Amino acid sequence: MFVTAATILHADLDAFYASVEQRDDPSLRGRPVIVGGGVVLACSYEAKRLGVRTAMGGHRALRLCPHAIVVPPRMSAYSAASKAVFEVFRNTTPLVEGLSIDEAFLEVGGLRKISGTPVEIAGRLRREVLEQVGLPITVGIARTKFLAKVASGVAKPDGLLVVPPDGELEFLHPLPVERLWGVGRVTADKLHERGVYTVGQVAGLAQSSLVGMLGKASGRHLHALAHNYDPRPVRVGVRRRSIGSQRALGRAPRTRADLEATLASLVDRVSRRLRAAKRVCRTVVLRLRFADFVRVTRSHSLIHSTDDTQLLLDVARRLLRDAMPLIDERGITLVGIALANLDNEDAIQLALPFERYPAGSLDAALDHVRDRYGTAAVTRAALLGKDPGISVPLLPD
Repeated sequence: MFVTAATILHADLDAFYASVEQRDDPSLRGRPVIVGGGVVLACSYEAKRLGVRTAMGGHRALRLCPHAIVVPPRMSAYSAASKAVFEVFRNTTPLVEGLSIDEAFLEVGGLRKISGTPVEIAGRLRREVLEQVGLPITVGIARTKFLAKVASGVAKPDGLLVVPPDGELEFLHPLPVERLWGVGRVTADKLHERGVYTVGQVAGLAQSSLVGMLGKASGRHLHALAHNYDPRPVRVGVRRRSIGSQRALGRAPRTRADLEATLASLVDRVSRRLRAAKRVCRTVVLRLRFADFVRVTRSHSLIHSTDDTQLLLDVARRLLRDAMPLIDERGITLVGIALANLDNEDAIQLALPFERYPAGSLDAALDHVRDRYGTAAVTRAALLGKDPGISVPLLPD
């Protein structure tokens, strides 16, 4: 059914990790804050104004912003804040689709008689998040999910922006191409090389031209978004399609042993989350970001689903081994692991042979110890004496 009213909200917490730190320590308010040491995990808007960005090396960040206050990350505090904010979301409307730990879509089209207009609902939502959780949040309102997300990005920080249905393209087309979902540095460079800088210029190209520039999937995707074609509804109750975690590495050179240790830590984390969610997976995805900020993925799908940590790690190591020539050539600044093609735990599972690994028994024992004594209670020998760093979830738990 075609929706003619702007009833979709995209709510996005502002500089989430840094805002939590400023909330909990009043002395940090109004001052540039960097979360993370060797690599910037997050930064406040005071630091962003001086050029600091997420995933930037700590030394470079402090050169740009020498007066910044660096604080260690507190993932448990961020998780608690996220849960509190999502409780406000669910008290606003039953139609909430979480995107990450700090953002969600909300459908409020059926609430006019009991809660008011979408603008009134969004204003009340922002006040309640600030009063109940102590965090600023920006909300974009539009007819489509894509445009609501663009609107919140334009309105940041701590803003509210409505895109009326009769003014959608007038709002969208003057924006830079980087505002289109899926346009990163590489795609933007390809478009810029051809003189395409705005969304309107993308919209003016034939779909076939975009396909020729960017490939079939990306070309069709950007052609649709440039015309604000996004029929997706806000979806509720759909179980996640992947579970993942990633770690920024900075720009220091990394040996293969370093990368394998990081990989093992990530696989331990995501496989534990997989079992806790009573899921199994069939596909392992390795995510890499090179020193030039180009991102690539490598994946492998198994014949049957599994939640076996060692098997998943074996697959991840093979993917890393195959990518090492590129890493050696271009450097590496981020490693991530995602487990995809998820199914319920009663699906047919693949495990290593019994003589090597009694399927499930070791994983269950380690999970029990970590649940009782903490995640650091048991670690791999390869990680002894190494700083495992901070692994950030790709999606909320």
